[in-house]
Amino acid sequence: MLRFGLVVALFLPLTLTLAPDAALASKCFAYVEREPEQQTAGLVPVGLLDIQAAPAVEITFVAHSTFRLKTPAGVVIATDYAGYAGTGSVPTLVTMNHAHETHFTSFPDPAIEHVLRGWNPQGGPAKHALTVADVHIRNVPTDIRSWDGGSEAFGNSIFIFEVADLCIGHLGHLHHKPSPEQLAMIGRLDVVFAPVDGSYTLDLVSMIELLKELRTSLVIPMHYFGSESLKLFLLGMATDFEIDIAKEATTEISLTSLPRRPTVLVLPGN
Repeated sequence: MLRFGLVVALFLPLTLTLAPDAALASKCFAYVEREPEQQTAGLVPVGLLDIQAAPAVEITFVAHSTFRLKTPAGVVIATDYAGYAGTGSVPTLVTMNHAHETHFTSFPDPAIEHVLRGWNPQGGPAKHALTVADVHIRNVPTDIRSWDGGSEAFGNSIFIFEVADLCIGHLGHLHHKPSPEQLAMIGRLDVVFAPVDGSYTLDLVSMIELLKELRTSLVIPMHYFGSESLKLFLLGMATDFEIDIAKEATTEISLTSLPRRPTVLVLPGN
């Protein structure tokens, strides 16, 4: 099994999506090099236990693959924005992906300050490394299947939001397991939004394998149709993850509130 510390060292110079100093500034490339059974995901270092009010990110599951994030500084982000971002103020920033029209819009609200497309309309990979107030947003491009049975290079982006000492990843419309190079670009993820439909995106077996390999503290499923694929996903994750079914669509996550055991948190859509 490849050790991520080595992978990062080997492949960071090839990163397409980061500004020259972004990798050095990012806290999400720090990865504890231990075997999975020796590592306790979400364990808060002793020095942090005395922090009474760690800054928290508010996360709301809107629907499908759209989440609404509110940072401690008040930046509002909507993921996979297709024209609707839930209730509340117009987002400061939105991300989009190109797989289906339910993941993007050609006519975003003009009041949105930053529109980050996960694909490059001019061709080649999209490249984003943007800091807005207290959040840094970057992307890792991946290929997607096209409707004609072929593929669209760089049609999807895994977006990473670095905020409040957390590394939050949205896998987008992921169609294949990331390569070692892509995993190096992603780095550490504390929270992951994962599509679990098992057909339009990555198959469930591969998705479960990926999430276990990432050793993320908190997985929030999205992009499922009905309850069957969600049930199968939870069944596959239950051997290594706690399962938590929330009653509310909104939760707050901070560095010190991450679960001490890896957890799947199911948020009901609004």
